[in-house]
Amino acid sequence: MTLSLTLASLPPLLPCTLAPGFSSPMKTAFLSYLITLLVPVALVVLGVRLLLTPLYLHIEYRIPGFPTDKYGFTLQDRLHWSKIALQYLVNDADIDFLGDLAFSDGTPVYNARELVHMQDVKKVVQPVLKIGYGLWSIILGLGIWARWRNWWPDYRRGLGRGGWLTVGLVAAIAIFAEVSFWQFFTYFHALFFEGDSWLFYHSDTLIRLFPIRFWQDTFIIVGVIAVGGGLGLALGLRPKAR
Repeated sequence: MTLSLTLASLPPLLPCTLAPGFSSPMKTAFLSYLITLLVPVALVVLGVRLLLTPLYLHIEYRIPGFPTDKYGFTLQDRLHWSKIALQYLVNDADIDFLGDLAFSDGTPVYNARELVHMQDVKKVVQPVLKIGYGLWSIILGLGIWARWRNWWPDYRRGLGRGGWLTVGLVAAIAIFAEVSFWQFFTYFHALFFEGDSWLFYHSDTLIRLFPIRFWQDTFIIVGVIAVGGGLGLALGLRPKAR
């Protein structure tokens, strides 16, 4: 007996709604909140990158009340050696870039402990900067996609929420740092470095170039940049009322 199958005899296909998928509104909502989470990190890294420039050194060392070096570094000495230290953090050179430096009397600029710490700092700074570049690429790329695929309002809302989140996080950190900057500074180093490798004598070059006042000002300025960017996103990119 010959069996003949017809389309009519086949069971109806299951509708796709029986297998829940990732609908377009769900996608745009997910991406919008993803942007919200990426914005604070991107803004903080932007602030860090802006300060990794010789211009910041020229400004910081000239701020009224910045402590002088009791061991003899002049302003020009500080600018000279700090610029080289900054260059090391953002270039591809190995530690000999700093290890071969010497003062006019032949004394090494950095001791072994300082060189180890600078290596550790570079291992933190460069990945952080790469992460920042990646986050900004993602945020900008999603912006282009949002324009193209017509979910620009969701994109803007994500940026706005990210701006407010940045303001809130920086405010919380600022309160903690204000209560005890040294404790905050200790926790910060414990997060990125092992042990007490970041502690030095006041006579060491790193402390003479970058005293605690330098780091206090640096954290404040990075926070101001992040908050400024956050407020710009929160207040300047709100979807227009219909």
